[in-house]
Amino acid sequence: MKNEKSDVGCCESCVFYDYDEICDAYFCTVNLDQDDFANYLTGTARSCPYYRFYDEYKSVRKQI
Repeated sequence: MKNEKSDVGCCESCVFYDYDEICDAYFCTVNLDQDDFANYLTGTARSCPYYRFYDEYKSVRKQI
Protein backbone atom coordinates (compact mmCIF):
# COMPACT_ATOMS: atom_id res chain seq x y z
CA MET A 1 0.00 0.00 0.00
CA LYS A 2 1.29 3.44 -0.90
CA ASN A 3 1.90 6.18 1.60
CA GLU A 4 -1.23 8.29 1.21
CA LYS A 5 0.41 11.56 2.23
CA SER A 6 2.96 11.43 -0.58
CA ASP A 7 0.72 9.99 -3.28
CA VAL A 8 -0.39 12.53 -5.89
CA GLY A 9 -3.50 10.56 -6.84
CA CYS A 10 -4.99 10.41 -3.35
CA CYS A 11 -7.70 13.04 -3.77
CA GLU A 12 -10.48 10.57 -2.94
CA SER A 13 -9.27 10.33 0.67
CA CYS A 14 -8.70 14.07 1.18
CA VAL A 15 -10.77 16.36 3.40
CA PHE A 16 -11.07 18.90 0.58
CA TYR A 17 -12.48 16.47 -2.02
CA ASP A 18 -16.23 17.16 -2.03
CA TYR A 19 -19.24 16.16 -4.07
CA ASP A 20 -21.13 18.89 -5.94
CA GLU A 21 -24.78 17.93 -6.42
CA ILE A 22 -25.37 20.55 -9.10
CA CYS A 23 -22.56 19.27 -11.35
CA ASP A 24 -22.96 15.65 -10.19
CA ALA A 25 -19.18 15.37 -9.81
CA TYR A 26 -16.40 15.49 -7.23
CA PHE A 27 -14.10 18.53 -6.98
CA CYS A 28 -11.19 19.72 -4.90
CA THR A 29 -12.36 22.70 -2.85
CA VAL A 30 -8.88 24.13 -2.16
CA ASN A 31 -8.16 27.46 -3.83
CA LEU A 32 -4.73 26.90 -5.34
CA ASP A 33 -2.48 29.87 -5.96
CA GLN A 34 -1.02 30.43 -9.42
CA ASP A 35 2.25 28.58 -8.72
CA ASP A 36 0.56 25.54 -7.17
CA PHE A 37 -1.91 25.33 -10.03
CA ALA A 38 0.89 25.54 -12.61
CA ASN A 39 2.76 22.74 -10.83
CA TYR A 40 -0.41 20.66 -10.82
CA LEU A 41 -1.03 21.17 -14.53
CA THR A 42 2.55 20.40 -15.55
CA GLY A 43 2.84 17.43 -13.23
CA THR A 44 5.94 18.76 -11.47
CA ALA A 45 4.38 18.59 -8.01
CA ARG A 46 5.26 15.40 -6.12
CA SER A 47 2.30 15.67 -3.77
CA CYS A 48 -0.46 18.06 -2.89
CA PRO A 49 0.70 20.50 -0.20
CA TYR A 50 -2.90 20.83 1.06
CA TYR A 51 -3.68 17.12 1.38
CA ARG A 52 -5.22 16.08 4.69
CA PHE A 53 -6.51 12.56 5.25
CA TYR A 54 -10.27 12.47 5.84
CA ASP A 55 -11.04 10.25 8.81
CA GLU A 56 -14.80 10.03 9.23
CA TYR A 57 -14.43 8.04 12.47
CA LYS A 58 -12.12 10.54 14.21
CA SER A 59 -14.88 12.08 16.32
CA VAL A 60 -16.31 8.66 17.20
CA ARG A 61 -12.96 7.54 18.65
CA LYS A 62 -12.91 10.61 20.90
CA GLN A 63 -16.34 9.73 22.34
CA ILE A 64 -15.26 6.27 23.51
